[in-house]
Amino acid sequence: MNTLIKTIEILGIIAFALTGIYQARKKGMDIVGVYFVSMVTAFGGGTLRDIILDRRPLFWAEHYWYPFLLLMLSVLSIVVIKDVLNRQGVVMFILVLDALGLGLFSASGASLANAFGYHVFVSVLIGVMTGVFGGVMRDIICNEIPYVFTRTELYATCSFVGASTYLLIVKTNANEIVAVISCISVTFLLRMIAIRYNIRLPI
Repeated sequence: MNTLIKTIEILGIIAFALTGIYQARKKGMDIVGVYFVSMVTAFGGGTLRDIILDRRPLFWAEHYWYPFLLLMLSVLSIVVIKDVLNRQGVVMFILVLDALGLGLFSASGASLANAFGYHVFVSVLIGVMTGVFGGVMRDIICNEIPYVFTRTELYATCSFVGASTYLLIVKTNANEIVAVISCISVTFLLRMIAIRYNIRLPI
């Protein structure tokens, strides 16, 4: 269980950090700004999750090399981002990373909340908050209206469906690995379908 969650966290951190680095570079931030935005994006949802669950130390403080990894990615972006920022297909790549991070952190939030004994619906909501909060903070810092609050393609809804899928499977089958993989897959695929076909909430 701990190994599974840790693996999910690492993958989610990398995915979300890269989206934060991309946005910060687009806004012309220096290395300090890029590093800060990458940390907020990658750690924001998990930090909120740990605070709600009263889980100490915070996941990124417990594993010191998480913020160090983000520093290395931020420094590397100085060289790489200039060559790829305006390339065709980069925007879609970032959207794919964001969808993957959304699924990964939705799974970790729902899984930990369930392990702490929270009600199913509360566990789903914690999964959603874990998945979307980092992106909300990223957009605010980059002086944008948070994507999740605008009437665009499904985003938080994808996280909600994915987290619900996790809880449904784990409560009926008790297979943690299948539940986590299903949550990530459902969230990711639903998000990509929403982007492809411009699916939005009716209201």
